[in-house]
Amino acid sequence: MAAIEAPVLERVQTHSSIDDEKKNALPSDVDIADVEGDLEALEDDIIAAQADAEKLSYEDARALVHEIVDEYQLDPNFPPHIMGSAVRFLEDPNLKDDPVEYRKVFTEVKLAASFLRDNSPYPEVRAVVSNTDDPTLPCSTLRAWVIGLILACGGAACNQFFSPRQPKIVLSVYTAQVLAYPLGTLWARFIPNAFSIPMPFSGGKRLELNPGPFTQKEHVSLQSNPTADIYVIQKLPRFFNQSWATDYGYQVTTSLSVQLLGYGLAGITRRFLVYPASCIWPANMGTIALNRAFHRDSNVSANGWKMSRLTFFGWAFLGMFIYFWIPNFFFYGFGVFSWITWIAPDNVNLAAICGTQSGLGLNPFPTFDWNWMIRCDSDHANQYVGLLIGIPIIAGIWYGNVFNTGYLGINSNRVFDNTGSPYNVTRILTPEGLFDEAAYKAYSPAYLGAGNLVVYIAFFALYTATISYAFLYHRHEIARGFRSLISGKAHEGKDIHNRLMRAYPEAPEWWYTVILLVAIALGLAGLLAYPTRTNVSSLFFGIAVSAIFVVPIGIITAVANVEVTLNVLAEFVGGAAYPGNYLAMLFFKTYGVITCAQAIGFASDLKLGHYAKVPPRAMFAAQTVATIVSSFVSISIVNWQMTGVQDLCAIDQPQKFTCPGINTFFTAAVLWGTIGPKRVFGIGTIYNGALWAFLIGLFLPLPIYYYVKKNPRSWARYIHIPAILYGTLGGSPYNISYFTPVIYLAVFFNYYVRRRFLAWWSKYAYVLTTAFSVGIAISAIVQFIVDDQSATGLPAWWGNDIVSVGCDGGGPDGFGCPLLPIPDEGFFHPGPGEF
Repeated sequence: MAAIEAPVLERVQTHSSIDDEKKNALPSDVDIADVEGDLEALEDDIIAAQADAEKLSYEDARALVHEIVDEYQLDPNFPPHIMGSAVRFLEDPNLKDDPVEYRKVFTEVKLAASFLRDNSPYPEVRAVVSNTDDPTLPCSTLRAWVIGLILACGGAACNQFFSPRQPKIVLSVYTAQVLAYPLGTLWARFIPNAFSIPMPFSGGKRLELNPGPFTQKEHVSLQSNPTADIYVIQKLPRFFNQSWATDYGYQVTTSLSVQLLGYGLAGITRRFLVYPASCIWPANMGTIALNRAFHRDSNVSANGWKMSRLTFFGWAFLGMFIYFWIPNFFFYGFGVFSWITWIAPDNVNLAAICGTQSGLGLNPFPTFDWNWMIRCDSDHANQYVGLLIGIPIIAGIWYGNVFNTGYLGINSNRVFDNTGSPYNVTRILTPEGLFDEAAYKAYSPAYLGAGNLVVYIAFFALYTATISYAFLYHRHEIARGFRSLISGKAHEGKDIHNRLMRAYPEAPEWWYTVILLVAIALGLAGLLAYPTRTNVSSLFFGIAVSAIFVVPIGIITAVANVEVTLNVLAEFVGGAAYPGNYLAMLFFKTYGVITCAQAIGFASDLKLGHYAKVPPRAMFAAQTVATIVSSFVSISIVNWQMTGVQDLCAIDQPQKFTCPGINTFFTAAVLWGTIGPKRVFGIGTIYNGALWAFLIGLFLPLPIYYYVKKNPRSWARYIHIPAILYGTLGGSPYNISYFTPVIYLAVFFNYYVRRRFLAWWSKYAYVLTTAFSVGIAISAIVQFIVDDQSATGLPAWWGNDIVSVGCDGGGPDGFGCPLLPIPDEGFFHPGPGEF
């Protein structure tokens, strides 16, 4: 992406007016929020940079260019044309032979170096994040606390309620942004400033009921996303049937422990994940852009559209509220549009390759349900490539009956026995809930479908690729983070946003350390006060795994918007450390995986506050309180779900609460916690060869790294090996059909609309997707109530029944049709000593 376009520089250098040619001069990447305001700010920045560049000596300019190359040469987000000129200036021995060309390149890199000294080096950051700050703006106000907590609780409740649904319904941070603005402005307009109260530890400041206009800093929404999958698989009879898991004290201590551990780790790792300029956190750009858009003074016309954003939101919300009744209630087939398999519903091959529900999803038009677009939030190209690569691999394994996968559905995420039935874990447990070796040998090994097996292989490769990628591409940032941690200096970086944040007192490390200690104490209470049969080492071992991986995984998320999950690694290690004790493995996984995921989510929120110039101590208070309150909300919702939702997690649950994530969690408990990795992937076992993926993944980033190092302007700089491997994880139980519509949407809005109708895109794009998300959530809640109270349920007709017909509808057992018929004695029956 271009950073400082030549036409803009030429206009500034010749002092010609830019006003008449704003749209032509605007760089393609500086196009969010108010176009005119952003261009004027850009013009001022370039003029200032030009004046500063003229004062630079050759030695100073060369030193600045050296810093740029050393810092950003391998960064895929850095503008390649500037990097190419910088490398040429430093390394081309023939450049000085052409004085005219040399002067041109020198002028360009000197101006670029001066410009980037007081701006972010990343176009997408410059486009939406101001390089100035007003420390006097109200931030941690009573208004912000009330509105923020209401929205945090509402978002946590809604997201927890719909988390077992396939596909899930998610209210994103954009939703909170859109809803907070009218609430804040109405408060500012109608609530009298009747009183104020003193703020503790604030040096005499007071908390006013109405401090004036609703500000951008108040508007930044900080949310928490608790998770409660472990309680569902412990409690429900279809899983482990442990009634004690509904004890409120157990749920509160373990849930708060995980959430607070994540927040404590995020605070400790700020120097690695928040302060470095290269950690741009792309997901935050939309939030900031939307925030800035709401706080512009004027409602300018956008490509002829004069409707205000709030009016537009209202109409879009109403339209989606009504429309969502079609694919979700009246015509299921419109949402799961597996039209190819409807041609021949019982055709096994057609369903396996093209099926949307049980197959690999090769369907160009798989849905007309907007809710599938919730996945439109990350590195689309690399992930889609990963999914495409996975399809022929999965098909080859299945059609070759490798590992007996031909006897199973191609894309199920369940664990099966040697008759093709779901693995009955109770048959291999003692009355105390521990592994029974004799019962296991009398029953069956565990088997995986082809899609699920490839997901595990991709996981193995992903973990080692993440480590090598982080070392190759980001070792300098990691080293600086450790130096900063040792020195105790928070904002040592030269990045403009770090310099602006020096105006505020830092939240000290010991605050986050106290949070960690409290979280550990709560975790110990949950493990020891209840019949978990778990050694406390699972808690500390899990925290250690999170601490090791949070930095490399966080850096990849911050740079590429791809979050690597530690699921399988934690299962593998936990199963080996606690053989035969599924609950110990689950606790290890919870503290190793969910803690790390929460830490990365909180680090993203901290970067959002960093960009918005929210004082770190105000950020600490808001995040801590929101974390605690939203945890109680989520616990309440999940307890109601386990009794109030009919047939929760059943394969044919009428409202689509089939629990794909929870079933994966249960699969892991059986495969890794009960049977153990040694019996599944150990030497001499059926899946032992899959372990080669660890070694392959370690070396996968190397060729790309060395090629890009020699060719910094090559398109290969955009190849992101962890993102490609991460894309492969989008299979079982999902498939490529869940991602194909996202590609269409991204191309239409981010290329066609953004380039042809820039003003409309800038004004309405984020409002549109937020309105649709809220409309879907509210509509789904109403439909759930209607369906739950109705004696007949969904309308009975072809459009609703077709999705459950044939092999793609689940086949004879609900898990997809197998390629091969299963013999009466099972496809593998071990003799003595064959386990």
